[in-house]
Amino acid sequence: MQKIIILDFGSQTTQLIGRRVRELNTFCEIMPYNKFPQDDPDVIGVILSGSPYSVYEERAFKLDFSQIRGKYPILGICYGAQLMAHTFGGKVEPEGTREYGRANLEFMEEGNPLLKDFAPNSQVWMSHGDTITQLPEGFRCIASTATVKYAAYAANDEKIWGVQYHPEVFHSIDGTQLLKNFVVDICGGKQDWSPASFVDQTVAELRQQVGDDKVILGLSGGVDSSVAAVLLHRAIGKNLTCIFVNNGLLRKNEFTDVLRDYECLGLNVVGVDASQKFYTELAGVAEPERKRKIIGAGFIDVFEAEAKKIEGAKWLAQGTIYPDRIESLNITGKVIKSHHNVGGLPEKMGLKLCEPLKWLFKDEVRRVGRQLQMPEHLITRHPFPGPGLAVRILGDITPEKVRMLQDADDIFIRGLRNWKVKLSGEEARKVLAAGVPADMQDGTIEVSLYDQIWQAGAILLSDVKSVGVMGDERTYEHPVALRAVTSSDAMTADWAKLPYEFLAEVSNQIIRNVRGINRVCYDLSSKPPATIEWE
Repeated sequence: MQKIIILDFGSQTTQLIGRRVRELNTFCEIMPYNKFPQDDPDVIGVILSGSPYSVYEERAFKLDFSQIRGKYPILGICYGAQLMAHTFGGKVEPEGTREYGRANLEFMEEGNPLLKDFAPNSQVWMSHGDTITQLPEGFRCIASTATVKYAAYAANDEKIWGVQYHPEVFHSIDGTQLLKNFVVDICGGKQDWSPASFVDQTVAELRQQVGDDKVILGLSGGVDSSVAAVLLHRAIGKNLTCIFVNNGLLRKNEFTDVLRDYECLGLNVVGVDASQKFYTELAGVAEPERKRKIIGAGFIDVFEAEAKKIEGAKWLAQGTIYPDRIESLNITGKVIKSHHNVGGLPEKMGLKLCEPLKWLFKDEVRRVGRQLQMPEHLITRHPFPGPGLAVRILGDITPEKVRMLQDADDIFIRGLRNWKVKLSGEEARKVLAAGVPADMQDGTIEVSLYDQIWQAGAILLSDVKSVGVMGDERTYEHPVALRAVTSSDAMTADWAKLPYEFLAEVSNQIIRNVRGINRVCYDLSSKPPATIEWE
């Protein structure tokens, strides 16, 4: 299958480049800058990402261009463009002030294939502290802005282009057009990668990878592990055993609800209630990273015990997706947070790792689920953290705290599902583009608040108590925070603008019905600078 290789130099938007290329129905792989796949006949082009470093810094990531120059069309984005200019003999220098935000292109030549079909004065998005002050010999400027002379450049006799802005972000109006010009017209992409082709190729690869071996898959109840399970079931059938662990930190009634959900999929699912084990091991632990590591180790213990019961089990499958991997350890080596489902299985388990979704984003996983004809309520289920409510209880874990949070969270989520809103115009288009099933009537659709947002949940501030009054009595109980965000890939997120009437109703229901909670707050933080989860 044809593929574009995106070499990652550590930019926070590298994964967005990948998503935009995938939206062109062209497969791509994101690789570390120093891990270019040699002798891969399927590679048709290379994109160089941005980076947090300056090209002239000693710690800056460098590339052996002999691996790709003259062999593939190359597009450098921001740092990638500056790295080529710097390496090939040009000059890159720090600007007096950081160039950040909107700008407009002025075209220096007509008919350049990279800028084909751009609007006049096309808006682009800048984000860099350095600038190219001199192009290498054999290169020319093809676009400028009011403050950036070499906003885009091209080689005279080679298929090499560079842009000092970010075409992958929403604010670059013709960004998708630029990537299409490069991927389709310049590289010759056939645009034949789709959910259907992904399913066919992945099923074939799984059969080759696993053979007749038996596989254990850890189900979480979420869309990622569910889609991974159905893919594996299609590939190896009865040789797949799914394990769903109740760690005592799931949503209210989730253990029984999820087991019932999987009956329609024909999966071989084993339910394991290990809640007491996790409560015991988490007792007195308040630090979030320790919670994650304890829960991750606990899952491995449970899987190991179950694996011993399955003769011939050689693989552990997981629903790991790309944002899990990029957040756990980016190219700069900085850990943002640990994910319990990312590699590192102990050798004592004797199980190899199988991750059929590891290059997909969440919206792509949902499209694959629909291709597999899975039930819609499984496909649209919000993401839920692997450590469960442990990272939504600020402080140590007790069964009583879990009970309070489960009850509050259940009221919030049921409220989101039941509250309907009418959308039209751009808001309706975005919801329909995300694949949410809805009928358009007179230009309007009706959907639930749940379907409008990416992720929602309640957070218990268990180390905090606030004063309240209920009836004629003074209370001294816990506050709970509600969190709801909109996003397309979880790498960035904005807080959801939920109706005041909805928040008021949910707040009243929680305070009236959940013993131990007397105050409700709503989180107005975006990512960045905050994360979606509090811990």
